[in-house]
Amino acid sequence: MILTEEQKAEIAAHTRRYNELKAAGQEHAPRALPAPTARDAAPIATDAIIHREVIPAGWYWTTRLNRGETLRIVNTQGTSTVSLLAWNSADTTERLNHADTIKVQWAARLQKGRVLLSDMGRALLAITEDTSAAHDAVVGGSTAATIQANYGDGNFRNTRDNFILAAAKLGLDRRDVHPCMSFFAPVAIDADGRFVWSETRRTRGDFVELRAEMDLLIALSNCPHPLDPAKAYPQASVEIVRYRAGAPAADDLCRTATAEAIRAFENNALYFGETREGAVR
Repeated sequence: MILTEEQKAEIAAHTRRYNELKAAGQEHAPRALPAPTARDAAPIATDAIIHREVIPAGWYWTTRLNRGETLRIVNTQGTSTVSLLAWNSADTTERLNHADTIKVQWAARLQKGRVLLSDMGRALLAITEDTSAAHDAVVGGSTAATIQANYGDGNFRNTRDNFILAAAKLGLDRRDVHPCMSFFAPVAIDADGRFVWSETRRTRGDFVELRAEMDLLIALSNCPHPLDPAKAYPQASVEIVRYRAGAPAADDLCRTATAEAIRAFENNALYFGETREGAVR
């Protein structure tokens, strides 16, 4: 598409305004985020494990994840994408908000040290370990239409329908199915502003860990991403490990990386009737 001079000027004006707001929002310099976790790092103590599960290709899984517990998602074969939805189990009108997660933290890249925010400005999940930083917070999960377009006719499941089924299992309905986050989806934006897929950024054995910052209902879907260029519907399962995590330290990266994250955890503390110090358990 060829832009007119007026359209270019409008885009430039919006860009300047965005940068002004970003500078104001980051008045205090954020902490540098670390390199991805090594795949052989972060072992889980056997006595901390609550549950293990395998999600076959194309299927979904639901769980209740209590505050302080962590969910490790393992890309067993390196070819899967796992999409996630989350709700506050005490009040399911509060849910994961992918737009606020991006704009409040001024970053669309999900990686170790980032927080997944709710539509109430609170922290739902913290990314405490991550081997790839190859995740998608923008495009969303597959639908029947994208699966048919990519793989043709067949008995292929998709993320949208999986989440409708998952919501029903959790006592919710299709109105509660909201935009998702997708892990192990190496989506980037090129110089022309187009989404591109970088398969080399995900590898067999990649994992991401999500620590619950309040009691949650979780739904996961193991279906291919809409931009996955694979010619055949991926057939790999993924492994889920739910375990009890240690208490966060006072300087916990996810809770202190940015001024925006600090405010989100202050909102959590108010919600739980805690002092700010009490929020760092």
